[in-house]
Amino acid sequence: MPVNPLSPAVFHILLALADRERHGYSIMQAVESDTGGALKLGPGTLYGCLKRMLSAGLVEECDERPDPELDDERRRYYRATDIGLRAARAEAARLAVAVSAAQARKLLPRNFQTATGRPG
Repeated sequence: MPVNPLSPAVFHILLALADRERHGYSIMQAVESDTGGALKLGPGTLYGCLKRMLSAGLVEECDERPDPELDDERRRYYRATDIGLRAARAEAARLAVAVSAAQARKLLPRNFQTATGRPG
């Protein structure tokens, strides 16, 4: 069954949440770091995406909160759901196929390094 591509913002939000729960500002920082600064999510984009992702079941708000002494009680924490992780895996696989095709057509070298210096 074909999977609709995720927008870059949604894909990178899911990547940021793939290994742990995060609050909004932490998600923005992770996306910027993961993309070598190429994608910077503003609050409007981030929270608009999170609202749609919550509706679609890709993410959920966390009930557990860090110790209030260590954290701001206004922060909302999010985690990727199983559906969200499956969507992120499918998108990563789709992108890997696209990169392979680009390499086969010599648009990217085989030893391509991403913006963050990691192999592509």
